[in-house]
Amino acid sequence: MMQQTSVGILGTGKYVPERILTNHELEQMVDTNDEWIVSRTGIRERRIAAPDQATSDLAFHASTAALQAAGITAEELDLIIVATITPDMYFPSTACLLQDKLGAKKAAAFDLSAACSGFIYGLATATSMIATGMYRHVLVVGAECLSRITDYTDRNTCILFGDGSGAVVLGAVPEGRGFKSFELGADGAGGDLLKVCGGGSRLPSTAQTIADKQHFIYMAGSEVFKFAVRIMGNAAEEALRKAGMDKGDIDLLIPHQANIRIIQSALNRLELPEEKSMINLHNYGNVSAASIPIALAEAVEQGRVHEGDRLVMVGFGGGLTWGASVLVW
Repeated sequence: MMQQTSVGILGTGKYVPERILTNHELEQMVDTNDEWIVSRTGIRERRIAAPDQATSDLAFHASTAALQAAGITAEELDLIIVATITPDMYFPSTACLLQDKLGAKKAAAFDLSAACSGFIYGLATATSMIATGMYRHVLVVGAECLSRITDYTDRNTCILFGDGSGAVVLGAVPEGRGFKSFELGADGAGGDLLKVCGGGSRLPSTAQTIADKQHFIYMAGSEVFKFAVRIMGNAAEEALRKAGMDKGDIDLLIPHQANIRIIQSALNRLELPEEKSMINLHNYGNVSAASIPIALAEAVEQGRVHEGDRLVMVGFGGGLTWGASVLVW
């Protein structure tokens, strides 16, 4: 049987736009207040892309940082995967636009759509391709401009979402290191709970779909919350089981940054103290596919990740989807 390569992360990078939208600014826009937002979600501010910035621009900055950290050039990339639900356009893919911006002339490129779980799905895809010897270096990016599909008259959703990007370069790592397991899942029966209806082949863009606000995020908040609380713990535990580890082996949990109460319930389920998790949603809100890679990059920046550490990344999103991975740094 062919010996499979151990695959891990060679470099991380992140980028968030300069513009900050605070809870106090949202108080001027909708019927809400800072105390209510912080107590319900843990979010204090979020970043908003400049008018001339699209998802590929955010992805470019994060990718450049990840390549630099990995010590490889764009020409050495074999594949680019961009996880996003806010592509620059239908096609070409944001990954192709990013490939051109980076000058990664030898890289294949495609987008991946799994909402907030997209980055974990991307890691699993890239890992399998490198492990089998198909590719050597893969860039996996989570990038979103959620402000472009957020209804800033809807007090239930506009407080949650922000813009940003995180990126990692994957490649071969020493034996014993790297990704040990993945747990991916989907439940399409819950597709109606979190969606953007307008603009696809079911509801093509018309003056009516725009008037009806069909091009904005719709979320059945309490149903998504219940799903998330259940699935975050389940997915993390299953990934640990596949890796031959248990809850006590976790050095750092990097959860999807959607809601502080969801993160706390996952910590309780995994019997982890808060200091064993990376939490930054107070600064960025929910950045969908970008939230886990941004949190990972910040954990590395802050010196919270050390060689040999066991990391669990876990997320959930529209689809409904979920994903978790166990990684030895």
